[in-house]
Amino acid sequence: MITIKQIARMCGVSSATVSNILNGKRNVSESTKLRVLEVVNQTGYQPNYFAQGIRKRKTNVIGILAEDLNQFSSPPIIEGIMACCEDMNYRTILINMRLYDRWRNTWYDDDKKLKSVLNPAIKELRSIKVDGMMYVAGHGRVINCFPDDFDVPAMVVYAYSKSPKFTSIVIDDEKGGYDVTRYLISMGHRKIGVIAGIAGNLHTQKRCEGYQRALFEDQILYNPDWIRYGDWERESGYQQADKLVNEGVTAIFCMNDNMAAGVYDYLEEHNMKAGEDISVVGYDNKEISQYLKPGLTTNGIPLVGIGRKSAEIMIDSLTQDSDNAKQKIVKAPCRLIERNSVKKIGQNR
Repeated sequence: MITIKQIARMCGVSSATVSNILNGKRNVSESTKLRVLEVVNQTGYQPNYFAQGIRKRKTNVIGILAEDLNQFSSPPIIEGIMACCEDMNYRTILINMRLYDRWRNTWYDDDKKLKSVLNPAIKELRSIKVDGMMYVAGHGRVINCFPDDFDVPAMVVYAYSKSPKFTSIVIDDEKGGYDVTRYLISMGHRKIGVIAGIAGNLHTQKRCEGYQRALFEDQILYNPDWIRYGDWERESGYQQADKLVNEGVTAIFCMNDNMAAGVYDYLEEHNMKAGEDISVVGYDNKEISQYLKPGLTTNGIPLVGIGRKSAEIMIDSLTQDSDNAKQKIVKAPCRLIERNSVKKIGQNR
């Protein structure tokens, strides 16, 4: 592995001159710069970032701890993190802990299982001397991933940190549920059913809170029978649609696009159509939403934007000596995407 000293000898200059050229400093003549860069290119020299980090006590490397890359939200969030880091001259190291793949849904409240994978991953990142760590969750909940005395800058993305020391970046689910319901009300609907996610899930709870707030503001009586709980899968949307249609609702707010697709299945099977007989709204803006017929109105989650925002906050804390000791929760708003699955109707108050 060639070194800066060897390149300096080959070019007849000092090691400091080579270092200045590689770091973009301008106090070097153009002819010297071209000669050094030519040798660097010919020799295939690569800087030893680890050694530089030891000397500078800063590596410009951020570690990403992903719960599982198979979760639909994780790849775009991580893409956003990496893109932002690249723009700001930081490198990233990604560790995929594969928690869902290992244990499906049996590990959420099992601290022993989580720590059996998380602690070795953190140890690996510490050995590389990363400047900061970002824990990317697969779904929203409160997570005990970093202890209060953790001495590496860290944050939680797409979930809430149990420790108030660390910044959390989350979806504004409460406002998302509110915005969807307000939209349906603006289209004349007052009998609005909900196919929620799993009861007790944080996304479910907060979207239901937004739904109820919107009803309250418009003086629409809340009917608990119009909230049905699914499991985020298409089949549960199909099953719960039957109950809501028989309750006489005019619109169904589905808390993800998969369950909305199940509603479409039910309507087609019963000679009804979304956007005509029953209005349907989804959540997530997954690829399926634009290919359903008619196109599904849905609430898009800015996953790449969440990743970029979290990386910006992390790098700001590293470069501006930001105080990360105070609890800080950053909520990313969703964006309603109108297609053709909601019908405007007359308001019968």
